[in-house]
Amino acid sequence: MEKTSTGLSENVTGSLCYCLGWITGIVFLLIERKNKFVRFHAFQSILVFSAVTFLSRIPFVDGLVSVLGIILAMVMIFTTAQGKKYKLPWAGNLAEKWAGWAGAASFNDGLEFLKAPLS
Repeated sequence: MEKTSTGLSENVTGSLCYCLGWITGIVFLLIERKNKFVRFHAFQSILVFSAVTFLSRIPFVDGLVSVLGIILAMVMIFTTAQGKKYKLPWAGNLAEKWAGWAGAASFNDGLEFLKAPLS
């Protein structure tokens, strides 16, 4: 495993991106400028846990969403600690694109499905 700008290995730093959800995702996105593995997990954490935070504000589903968010965070922490790059649906594709070209992609790149014609 490569070292990151934090001095930690990339799998440890990638795992830390999920510890406090989108907050640690933003922190490690700002700290790590070069390592694509860490940047991928930081972007994915931001996207997924921003959605979890938003959905957990909806009455009647808030408890379920919160529990599923905690389980997802634990799974992603352990998976990433093993050095695996697990792509979650939707967020993983967008995070991969953004991690490869940091700053070059726009938010609209993740919304191609809205451009498809209705039949």
